Amino acid sequence: MILSDSSAPTPSQSESAIDPSQPATIPSTTPERAAPSKAIGAFGSTFIAIFLAEFGDKTQVAVLLMAAESHQPWVVFAGAAMALIATSLVGVVLGQWLSQRLSARTLETAVGALLLVVSVSLLWDVMLGS
Repeated sequence: MILSDSSAPTPSQSESAIDPSQPATIPSTTPERAAPSKAIGAFGSTFIAIFLAEFGDKTQVAVLLMAAESHQPWVVFAGAAMALIATSLVGVVLGQWLSQRLSARTLETAVGALLLVVSVSLLWDVMLGS
């Protein structure tokens, strides 16, 4: 009876053997691990977009005037913050509802067309008003 050398790997063993010189890798992240980074990214991009869009607009000017007239800046801040939260909630709920009924591309196209119509309408009013 001939015994084979057990220290030499067979082809099936060498394919599944772990190479100690290579660093251990963890399989791709699970949805539970990916969720916080996606949430942080969504929060950050939303904050920056809304902050830049709202900075210096008519709402901020109105709040500035209300705070100056009332001499109660924290009360004005609380009222303005609650109003912005409420309007944002309406947008989020409506967006969630529409996303369940329309594809992202259709929704983007519709919003783009709506913004284009509003822009052309405002431009038309400015041109006729001058």
